[in-house]
Amino acid sequence: MALPINIESLLHGKAVEWERLEFKAGWDPLAVLHTICAFANDFHNFGGGYIVLGVKEHNGRAVLPPVGLEPAQIDRIQKELLNLGFNAIRPYYHPIAVPAEIDGREILVIWVLGGQTRPYKARLTFAKGGKDYAYFIRKGSSTVRAKGADEKELLSLAATVPFDDRINQRAKVKDLSRELMQDYLRQVGSDLAKPARKLPLLKLGRQMGVIGGAEEAPFPLNVGLMMFNREPHRFFPVMQIDVVWFPKEGPGGDQFSEKIFQGPLPRMTRDALDYIKRNFISETVIKHSGRAESTRVQNFPYDAIEEAVVNAVYHRGYDVREPVEVRISHDELVVLSYPGPDRSVRLAQLRAGRAQPRRYRNRRIGEFLKELEFTEGRSTGIPKIIRAMRKNGSPPAEFDFDEDHSYFSVRLPIHPAALAVAESAPGGGATRPVSEGRLESGLESGLESETSRNVLLALAAGPLGRSGIAEKLGHERVSGAINRAIKELLAKGLIEYTLPEKPNSRLQKYRLAPR
Repeated sequence: MALPINIESLLHGKAVEWERLEFKAGWDPLAVLHTICAFANDFHNFGGGYIVLGVKEHNGRAVLPPVGLEPAQIDRIQKELLNLGFNAIRPYYHPIAVPAEIDGREILVIWVLGGQTRPYKARLTFAKGGKDYAYFIRKGSSTVRAKGADEKELLSLAATVPFDDRINQRAKVKDLSRELMQDYLRQVGSDLAKPARKLPLLKLGRQMGVIGGAEEAPFPLNVGLMMFNREPHRFFPVMQIDVVWFPKEGPGGDQFSEKIFQGPLPRMTRDALDYIKRNFISETVIKHSGRAESTRVQNFPYDAIEEAVVNAVYHRGYDVREPVEVRISHDELVVLSYPGPDRSVRLAQLRAGRAQPRRYRNRRIGEFLKELEFTEGRSTGIPKIIRAMRKNGSPPAEFDFDEDHSYFSVRLPIHPAALAVAESAPGGGATRPVSEGRLESGLESGLESETSRNVLLALAAGPLGRSGIAEKLGHERVSGAINRAIKELLAKGLIEYTLPEKPNSRLQKYRLAPR
């Protein structure tokens, strides 16, 4: 058996947060039992955790190389874990134990997923006659007994397993795509990637933690369908990202274009971000009087957009029939998701980049996204958006949600210099990207027609042939006005051939000329 994450990165704290890791040089059954109980209770919806036996710790960090365990000892520990799951924790709970070899030494990794039937309680002692049980939770990187208010809150979590980690009884195991599962394992460098090719789908899903239920009645978990089904919107209506562009009057106008992205979470997110980057990110060159160097700024910093979109995908409610929506107009980009953040989050703290939610909505989605390096987790997204806007010289990002926490919005105002360029474009509305400030150059060169300026705008996104230019401008065919505009731009040196040695080639395209 192997884990669906890279064990080397796990030991260095790259795969999961330190508070979800516990290292033990040897086998202490009572201490391990209490930590299993705490991770299974998953008090903060972090997604459970990992206990690594055979590795010393110092200040919560792994000390490498490992001290290691004897092979016979590993076999004995696995048998004891099975017994503990039946006889020392209520209700029954069984973690996944995976032997591994690091630096030539054997270790045992115990993977404890957040339980489906929490709260769990474990025996306080193994002493003869000791039959008392207690609840355990994680506080930081420590396992502690839940008492007082913590115990009451833990009890209130009974039957409130996060939606993404619930069993989906409307689906079947065969709804999971082996190909998508194997692709994921290869991307994250999991030791499970190679044996996955020969494992039965049911066993592979169990090892990846995306199949639950009894042995005789297995079902996919919601997160498994979201990650490893090619059409998850069949199970979760409106699981999609809508990118809406308002080219003129903004959201109050009559004109807009919309593109909808669906599919497995990673692909849906990447495709939407790639589309935004290709079509709506521009660079403006700001010249300074008295100095040769120019400043280059983006209309909307891509790093801020990426964080805002990934944050929305991570934290939205997948039991709510509302899409993640990205609304782009000439002066702002807004990312909207439903519902809002956890009730523990205060708007003033969030706007200052200091919000720390007490509990996460999608404990397993976050784990998968972090493995794919979409997110770092632990409330780092908002501070990164703030830093990206500041670094670009843009106005501050604006964060908002209502009193009922029914929605969450991130508004990214356009950079003032990019806004000036956009408003000087034909129609005074939002434009497609204008790389290298070529629109300004075109205006300064005294272009004879509006069509010429529109062609310049169309080519800012990348090389196009004549028919491609016509399509970008909304024409059914290449008109005489487009041909005249291309001729004028070539003559002024504002655009150039992609195949200059073959000007009449059927493969000929045009691109912006270097400055």
